[in-house]
Amino acid sequence: MDSPARTLPPSSSEVGEVLVDWFATAARDLPWRRADVDPWAVLVSEVMLQQTPVARVEPVWRDWMGRWPTPAALAATSPAEVIRAWGKLGYPRRALRLRETAVALTERHGGVVPADVAALEALPGIGTYTARAVACFGHGQPQPVVDTNVRRVVARLVHGRAEAAPARATDLTDVAALAPADPERAVRFSVAVMELGALVCVARTPRCAACPVRQRCAWRLAGYPASDGPPRRVQGFAGTDRQVRGRLLDVLRTAEGPVAAPLLDDVWDDAVQRDRCLDSLLTDGLVEQTDDGRFILPV
Repeated sequence: MDSPARTLPPSSSEVGEVLVDWFATAARDLPWRRADVDPWAVLVSEVMLQQTPVARVEPVWRDWMGRWPTPAALAATSPAEVIRAWGKLGYPRRALRLRETAVALTERHGGVVPADVAALEALPGIGTYTARAVACFGHGQPQPVVDTNVRRVVARLVHGRAEAAPARATDLTDVAALAPADPERAVRFSVAVMELGALVCVARTPRCAACPVRQRCAWRLAGYPASDGPPRRVQGFAGTDRQVRGRLLDVLRTAEGPVAAPLLDDVWDDAVQRDRCLDSLLTDGLVEQTDDGRFILPV
């Protein structure tokens, strides 16, 4: 049974006010949220957190910020070292994109992360979500920030749907309508609604009894209708090209020099899949081939 909860007045912004108050006591203590971090630290965290759990990101983020506390420091580092430092976060192209971003920041912006969303979107690999997140969480600008968790919260809270529809332009409008009028609290709201989706309004087993705005949730009021479409299939990791690419990179990360092809053959029995994955790493710029046919991380 639901525990007692505050009944909200009709104003949509009141939802945001309640979420900000909830966040003050429910938020996780994450290092990139602390007052002493700068926009560069926020940008690095946002790129690392894409499709990657917080628990895996935090130690790598701490290492990166200790080694490369500024864009200029990362820009001066070789791509090979960046790939090694990325470790097993997955989707290692993000590591190269971060370095490209650092180079662009150093060359175009004097090593300073801009606050303007359009200027952020012009950086290599920085999309609408990341640009708004950096402007909001790094520079304190009240911006609607929409990720998968936020879209799911809005789908349930506002539209009464179990799952979010495909991303659309009105997502930003929906989120902005819930934000408090006060700019500082609007910034806190943007991270609060994200936290609600990560901790409470989760995809498979939402903790509705713990939701601070459940009394206004359209999905709850409608009786928790199921999703219209078939359940989403979550792709496993074992046996995928991602796994094979990761194993190939593991060999090259630990090697002291170029690696001969036979050493890579031992990584995976399926030669066709292994060669396909090696070709894709070469195409992505994560691996280079030497003149004598060996393989190495990019220099």
